[in-house]
Amino acid sequence: MKYALASDAIADLRTPCLATDLRSARRYARAHNLQAELKQNTQDFNDKLGEFVSVPLSGAVDRLLIMGGLNNPLSPAEFVKASSVLATQLTKLPINQAVTAVNDVRVKGRNSAWVGATVMQALSHASYRFTTYKSKPAPAPTLARVRFLGGEADSAALRAQVKLSNALDAGLKLAKDLGNEPPNVCTPNYLLSEARKLGRQDKVSVTQLDEKKMTELGMGAFMSVSKGSDNPGRMIIIEYKGGKAKAAPVALVGKGITFDTGGISLKPPPGMDEMKFDMCGAAAVLGATKAAIDAKLPLNLITVVAAAENMPSGRATRPGDIVTTSSGKTVEILNTDAEGRLVLCDALTHVQKFKPKAIVDVATLTGACIVALGSHASGLYANDDKLAENLLAAGEDGNDRGWRMPLWSDYQTALNSNFADMANIGGREAGSVTAACFLARFIDGVPWAHLDVAGSAFHGGARKGSSGRPVPMLFNYLVSQC
Repeated sequence: MKYALASDAIADLRTPCLATDLRSARRYARAHNLQAELKQNTQDFNDKLGEFVSVPLSGAVDRLLIMGGLNNPLSPAEFVKASSVLATQLTKLPINQAVTAVNDVRVKGRNSAWVGATVMQALSHASYRFTTYKSKPAPAPTLARVRFLGGEADSAALRAQVKLSNALDAGLKLAKDLGNEPPNVCTPNYLLSEARKLGRQDKVSVTQLDEKKMTELGMGAFMSVSKGSDNPGRMIIIEYKGGKAKAAPVALVGKGITFDTGGISLKPPPGMDEMKFDMCGAAAVLGATKAAIDAKLPLNLITVVAAAENMPSGRATRPGDIVTTSSGKTVEILNTDAEGRLVLCDALTHVQKFKPKAIVDVATLTGACIVALGSHASGLYANDDKLAENLLAAGEDGNDRGWRMPLWSDYQTALNSNFADMANIGGREAGSVTAACFLARFIDGVPWAHLDVAGSAFHGGARKGSSGRPVPMLFNYLVSQC
């Protein structure tokens, strides 16, 4: 989907469809003497949130898509729902472009740029399809371009938001595509090839550590996961230098387990197909990185993807094995299905060599987070209040909410081991918390946040597929750091 700003007055528009509220529809009808047509087609229309009516016209606008309930002040949550309805209906129409009028919609505590951004994100979600492997795919939406009509006072802010939303659309698509690819295609090497495509752009470089180099660097935790698979692991490093030469970068780190059988601690078969989504943390940081590059954000960014496949084999790690991480700390592996934290701890150690001003890691880390928060919120852990507040605010702005969870030292004792510096699991209680506590042991004096997106990064059941989260949160956070 492509977004642009419409500079015309509403009376001068020429478009296959104008999506708007009832008041603006009446204003357009008066300007073109179409009041009778409008009245006849809206006599049964209920002007309430969630309602809509499509009105064919004989003027320069072929059709009005009138959305109900937009003439009164709305809460942000109400407008998010209204935007979803608008986007769904627009993408069902047999048109290739449309205009939406947002200048008259009032949302409590929000400006027109937020209103526009919310509609654009809803359109990105509604228009997305993944049909690569369908021999006879259903017809895709024909809508390809939407222009946004705003008031003169809001045009500069809305124009800037259009640029950001085009970048976010591209980032969301990449993240969803990567998450939806089958695991026989999306291997660690596939993620590397997709990262290298980003490296073709200005101010971007891509490097990687192969298994030989990771072994030389002492990344025993990462290698304990990867060695059971015939697909070699990769640590992928993307450097985007959009800021000042000596400015400290922001770092994003993503868990990229391209398929997770659980290893020797084998998962039960039902639902194991969804373990292709265990690389959605990697997909999200790659999507956010693409959005930052496309938007030409003036900041420096380091993105690290810890890509591996967790398979059972004669080479696989056993429960009870002890490994040495690149930090020098030792880990007793009590459960090989707690593998995400093992690849991440070496990635977190490595990314600190770039001296970032903040680190955010993203991982589908624990089923315990789903039990705690379901699918509505991502679990957020942080050792720095300001970083946590910035991420939570970025999520609220992008309808990609997080909820802060405790990272108290009280939980650290659950990771005690009789034989190593720590165990890789902490028992049944507070599983998401102890996983975050494990990662916190590898952070040395830098603001750090961990996003557990096990419940939010993908949908199950009939809606099965990648959600693209938390790309909006990450991208809004990066914009706020510019």
